[in-house]
Amino acid sequence: MAEQQPSFDAAKYKNAQREQWNKDGAAWRRWTPTLERWYGVATRQMLDLARTQPGQRILDVAAGAGEPAVSAAERVGPSGYVLATDISEGIIELALQVARERGYKQIETRVMDGERVDLPDASFDVVLCRLGLMYMPDPVAALREWRRVLRPGGRVAVAVFSSPDRNSWGALPASIIRRRAQLSPPVPGQPGPFSLGGPGLLENVFRQAGFAGPEVRAVPVPHRAASAAEYVRVAEEAFGGFNAMMAHLLPQERKSAWNEVEGAMRSFESHGGFEVPGECLVGAATK
Repeated sequence: MAEQQPSFDAAKYKNAQREQWNKDGAAWRRWTPTLERWYGVATRQMLDLARTQPGQRILDVAAGAGEPAVSAAERVGPSGYVLATDISEGIIELALQVARERGYKQIETRVMDGERVDLPDASFDVVLCRLGLMYMPDPVAALREWRRVLRPGGRVAVAVFSSPDRNSWGALPASIIRRRAQLSPPVPGQPGPFSLGGPGLLENVFRQAGFAGPEVRAVPVPHRAASAAEYVRVAEEAFGGFNAMMAHLLPQERKSAWNEVEGAMRSFESHGGFEVPGECLVGAATK
């Protein structure tokens, strides 16, 4: 990973992430059926690559409103255990509600920084992280912590977004919002949705953290909706990062930016509805 720029304040960044998800977590849960249609295939690939089995102990880092923790609980069964963790106390409380609604008593939740895992050594069989690692200021440090809590032979499995050119669902709105908000381009080496999407980057951070045999698969995750307008509603409500980029704008300026995003996204509409390209990298490795 590239050395962080001196101006980057990791503690301030993490606090902003926590506050953002405390605010936007309810919308993420509300749109869960849509989000699972988009990202469920990546979740299943993660669990497959992790070689998840009944009775295992699973740690889910950056679990959000309950995925992939709930899917992992289905696989490990009542004899297994899933600890869902997140830096946001608001969103992890929603994960606990989901687990209880589904009747999964084997899921527990805890507020935790993914880079500072307050858990004993060699206490889990699998560590999962769906769409979280790329937002961590030091992904190698995070993976080293996850390796520490894994038993010998344990598996880590993650999903991150690949490159911007393969993720128009996010890259196109971000470019419009960045211009409207007069933001500088993202700095290489700093966290963000596509920070681990370049060729070989994910394999490299696995190896730097001490993992063996990394394998990475590209998984298409097209974002489908009834219309561009519906997609923009999901993005505006559930993708808090977009709103964080516009936090300093007046409400009418934010609305105008979203209107421009919707206009641009209409190019992905057809008679069959709306579909914009997306791609995840799903990677796994062994302790």
